[in-house]
Amino acid sequence: MKPFAALVAACVALCCAEPARSAQAGQDAGESGAATAPGRAVELAAALTVDVVAAVRGGADHRARVLSNLDLTADLDLDALAGWSGARGFVYVLDNHGLRPNDAAGTLEGVNNIEVGRAATRLFEAWIEQDLGRGANLRVGLYDLNSEFYVTDSSGLLLGPPFGIGSEFASTGRNGPSIFPSSALAARLSLPLGKDGGFVRMAVLDARAQTFGDVGGVDLHFGDGLLFIGEAGKAKGATRLAVGAWGYSRGAPNFYLAGADGEPVRKPSYGGYAMVEHDLPLGEARKLTAFVRAGVASPDSAPFRGALQAGVLLAPALKARPESLFSIGFHQAWTNRNFRAAARAEGVVPANEQGIEATYADSVLPWLSLQPDVQWVRHPGGDRQARSALILSLRTTASF
Repeated sequence: MKPFAALVAACVALCCAEPARSAQAGQDAGESGAATAPGRAVELAAALTVDVVAAVRGGADHRARVLSNLDLTADLDLDALAGWSGARGFVYVLDNHGLRPNDAAGTLEGVNNIEVGRAATRLFEAWIEQDLGRGANLRVGLYDLNSEFYVTDSSGLLLGPPFGIGSEFASTGRNGPSIFPSSALAARLSLPLGKDGGFVRMAVLDARAQTFGDVGGVDLHFGDGLLFIGEAGKAKGATRLAVGAWGYSRGAPNFYLAGADGEPVRKPSYGGYAMVEHDLPLGEARKLTAFVRAGVASPDSAPFRGALQAGVLLAPALKARPESLFSIGFHQAWTNRNFRAAARAEGVVPANEQGIEATYADSVLPWLSLQPDVQWVRHPGGDRQARSALILSLRTTASF
């Protein structure tokens, strides 16, 4: 606990010292976070996130770990820049460094949504969107599918990776699907559905997520085939519903099932999911939003056959603090037969991993926010005999 307390104190001290140009940058950015005024041909934004994380109970050790995430984005009006009517561009660069807190916690689903396997600077997104009229548009380029698919706004405050995209889908593919931190070439079509906020989205992506900054750069060979995904949703009053389905054109490698040559066996990989959010007003400027998400995957999609997440977001958390947010969430993942067989072969009693997370975020300066977080994970690593893990985190985010 002592290293963790020392690092928390250091982060708090950092919050009290305003960099020379940060305040002005924050004022220029405004609420949108763009570095140029709205309506300009180029909108720039930057955000630096620093997390201090420690597994204080259970896990391999109780050492504090620090990791960072830098987001640099540029939104381009291609009509203003090049006379390309109805077109816009988007470029998103990620820079991630630091240690891996899940090395200590030992969970299957992860405990921090900015943790990466290899520290690097990556070109995360670079796409062009063309307006097709009547609310329809097409995007082509390096694309984060979780920016529009299998995502709920009300779960976004939570730090646990399961609340970003369902674990049964996130764990598929050689390098995961096209989500943080590695994207893939894609084409996405979005169509309006009816007059009540309904939509249909479809995308086809390279099945191997690999971009500039990863070893080998952008994958142009499509050797792992394609990933197809579709989602339809509708907003009705205070309720938002969506369902989706995904599948790989070529069997994905199952890393828990090896063939005679010792290489992972390729098995069909597909699945589906459903999401619902509901707003409950608590006065004129306050609301509680509840979410439930569930997904299933084919029997040989490793290592999960299904996952569930549920929780609430309170905004603002405190009436006297209009920027304050509070969220609590529960997640459960069901391991599949291949994972369980591999675990038994290694003398492990397999189990389903589950956890609870609670977090509070608030702005302490116009450009700076703090977010303490606590997570409890039962059966970490899918091991019934593993001690439950308790993870404490402090997130500091500076936006410009």
